[in-house]
Amino acid sequence: MPSQTAEPTYSQPPVAEEPVADPASVAPVPEEPAASQSNWKGALREIAETVILTLVIFLLIRTVVQNFRVEGMSMEPNFHDGQFLLINKLAYKLGDLERGDVIVFRYPRDPSRDFIKRVIGLPGETVEIINGQVYVNGELLSDNYHTNEAGYNSGAVTLGPDELFVLGDNRPNSSDSHSWGPLPRDLIIGRVVLSYWPPDEWGIIKHGPPDTG
Repeated sequence: MPSQTAEPTYSQPPVAEEPVADPASVAPVPEEPAASQSNWKGALREIAETVILTLVIFLLIRTVVQNFRVEGMSMEPNFHDGQFLLINKLAYKLGDLERGDVIVFRYPRDPSRDFIKRVIGLPGETVEIINGQVYVNGELLSDNYHTNEAGYNSGAVTLGPDELFVLGDNRPNSSDSHSWGPLPRDLIIGRVVLSYWPPDEWGIIKHGPPDTG
């Protein structure tokens, strides 16, 4: 019986397995720059909100106060050319006018211009100027701003319910009710409350009402 030849056996080389990556060591996939766009939009929104808030505050302040620059010498010696003042625009919405108040108003003959004068006559009163002396309802106005000039006169003027008689403190050099008549109340901007420039003029404005008698 013929002998059987054994078939040769071949050994297979070991197959190397790929190492399993540690999830913690896997580099993250880069994301789209959505975060930076979000930050940019947020910054823009904050800027817009700040600008809007600033405008609102500014408008609110402007409804209450307004600055005014004195021009000319009509209010000497109490207010000087180039002096800056603050005006309370709500003063006469919350309170009444008084004789002696220093007010800023729109010039009746040219409302684009603002004037500063002192209140002398109130609604319903009769004002007359004789040789620089001011009379209210027939009584001499005892103030420190009168002039003794013989040519400084004004016929008797009886004020309506919404009219005022205003004069500059430097009366011979002032465009006021002496020359153009009563001031309509609706032209008043407000009451002068503070001087803030120049620094040596800084201070609260005192409104001492002149006396009659």
